[in-house]
Amino acid sequence: RERWTGASGTLDIQFADQKQEFNKRPTKIGRRSLSRSISQSSTDSYGSAASYTDSSDDETSPRDKQQKNSKGNGDFCIKNIKQADFGRREIEIAEQEMPALMALRKRAQGEKPLAGAKVVGCTHITAQTAVLMETLSALGAQCRWAACNIYSTQNEVAAALAEGGFSVFAWKGESEDDFWWCIDRCVNLEGWQPNMILDDGGDLTHWIYKKYPNMFKKIKGIVEESVTGVHRLYQLSKAGKLCVPAMNVNDSVTKQKFDNLYCCRESILDGLKRTTDVMFGGKQVVVCGYGEVGKGCCAALKAMGSIVYVTEIDPICALQACMDGFRLVKLSEVIRQVDIVITCTGNKNVVVREYLDRMKNGCIVCNMGHSNTEIDVASLRTPELTWERVRSQVDHVIWPDGKRIVLLAEGRLLNLSCSTVPTFVLSITATTQALALIELYNAPEGRYKQDVYLLPKKMDEYVASLHLPTFDAHLTELSDEQAKYLGLNKNGPFKPNYYR
Repeated sequence: RERWTGASGTLDIQFADQKQEFNKRPTKIGRRSLSRSISQSSTDSYGSAASYTDSSDDETSPRDKQQKNSKGNGDFCIKNIKQADFGRREIEIAEQEMPALMALRKRAQGEKPLAGAKVVGCTHITAQTAVLMETLSALGAQCRWAACNIYSTQNEVAAALAEGGFSVFAWKGESEDDFWWCIDRCVNLEGWQPNMILDDGGDLTHWIYKKYPNMFKKIKGIVEESVTGVHRLYQLSKAGKLCVPAMNVNDSVTKQKFDNLYCCRESILDGLKRTTDVMFGGKQVVVCGYGEVGKGCCAALKAMGSIVYVTEIDPICALQACMDGFRLVKLSEVIRQVDIVITCTGNKNVVVREYLDRMKNGCIVCNMGHSNTEIDVASLRTPELTWERVRSQVDHVIWPDGKRIVLLAEGRLLNLSCSTVPTFVLSITATTQALALIELYNAPEGRYKQDVYLLPKKMDEYVASLHLPTFDAHLTELSDEQAKYLGLNKNGPFKPNYYR
């Protein structure tokens, strides 16, 4: 145990061999003792996404359990239906920070723009997604849902959704086999045919193409929100294989400039802190990629006093990094000296085995990009390396000479796997997704061809305006003369369609 005096400022640290002598001393007024040792507090295991998520010691696979909700419905597969009350409270907290979705629900009391819609979804299953799903339901849609990430599901939220009558197939810590099984259970139900897809990462779309291509005859459109998923859609479109219209939510301004930037700016520190208790001040960090996600990560780390390097392939983003005061480097130049490596490129094999071999002892390696392809984790699963699970989503990978790196979430998305993300920012993205579904579902025949579309700017601006009342923010209105001078409609859109 360590003790320090309050007033005098002198510090006594006692080691094992001084124990007897130390205990004989009278405790002075002003001394206080730490209730637990530093080493103990830093190795305590934290529940990663929310406090109840990891509390179940039950090792039975949810696939082997028969569970029913209070109404006797069992069309779901989750960890533990008994956690529904905890999940309901989480959802109620999220509702406070998602004003636009709540506003859509109010409007939906009169009209139901998604009446008859059968939405199959594959996203992160968190309290924020639950607010979106319940909003879609209020707008008239039927929903079936699976998780797009094996670590990001909040078990208690999945329980609350199942209790509320939603068909949810997801739990935290699914295996790769579970992941595809859940997606299949979502899609493949006798007598139920989806007519809309809401995807995050493109796995659900990929699965339907692979297993049930005939379903696309009834599907009116796909809404996709990640860089990876959108990339896959453009590939399909280019190859002439995209057989329904798709809405690229990722590149709408309300996603790029908000979710990618501000969400990552706040959650990067949270994910690192919860998993490693790392001190950021003075640490050398390399951030791979200076898109919106990279910008958010760099801003947060710089503000905490870290020394930040950036790698980039695009000269424009590279110049932005330089202007923002970051050293632009190649990964090979700094890999031996950095304390933390963060990938956010959306690419693959950014950190390969050669770089992992050259890292210094204790280097923390993690990924903030959507896909788990950025760090070559497969190359670390070789006989000469030892894997040691430290706590949930934290592994030490140990080399024969004793060097170790700290790998977070096995290279998957750090913030959603190891921490939570700010609800308000997700409200912006979720509202954009809901409006994209409404737009595609209600579009007259022929308005959208079999291609990938961006949401109109007018819709982006509408989403933003729904969030302004939260800040008691007051927009200035153009006079007729000013509007004419700028060549704009007084009510918008205020930016051209190509604006990014």
